[in-house]
Amino acid sequence: MTNRKYKPGKIRERNSENILAAAEQEFVLHGFKGTSMQAVADRAGVAKANIHYYFKNKDNLYLALLENIIANWNEVLADMSEESDPADVLSRFIRTKIRLSYTHPNASKIFAMEIIQGAPYLKSHISQAMRQWVKDKSTIIQSWIDQGKIRAIDPTHLIFLIWSATQHYADFDTQVLEVTNKRQYEEDDIEHIGDFLEDIILTGCGLKPPPKVNLP
Repeated sequence: MTNRKYKPGKIRERNSENILAAAEQEFVLHGFKGTSMQAVADRAGVAKANIHYYFKNKDNLYLALLENIIANWNEVLADMSEESDPADVLSRFIRTKIRLSYTHPNASKIFAMEIIQGAPYLKSHISQAMRQWVKDKSTIIQSWIDQGKIRAIDPTHLIFLIWSATQHYADFDTQVLEVTNKRQYEEDDIEHIGDFLEDIILTGCGLKPPPKVNLP
């Protein structure tokens, strides 16, 4: 039998992910004030001391979770450039965000609750890292406009539109499901929502939706 050896970095990453997943469940159920480090430890199946080893306190854990949520959303545009095909980039952005709203709805809800409360923990991140991220992506979109690749639209509000349209299906899932008389989203629903948003948004940008590509 071969003994599996894990590198310290991999073990730390795996443990952090386990803790963040447990924290996501607790924060969405009980909010920041109602969540305790002990409850997160119990859900993660680890000792409370282990939580403090990775995250100094509840504030630190909550902020790490929020930043991890944003990083997961932004990853899809990491390779976006002035040379990119706008239709491919925007389609991937829309469909990935819809997919994440389906697979990780709690993440979107936690982020929404933070923003609704005035972003007490994220305000610094929003005014610095997020502001710069939006500025960088908007500059690329403006370059597409200048190259004649897409219609002259407002780049920043295009990003806002995609954020809001895709996250709606997670943040307001109860409303959407009740109105459409469904108990939960099915795979066909996610495909249909993706098709609809892609068609509306890309057509508005003067683009033709690209051939479908299955997302991981």
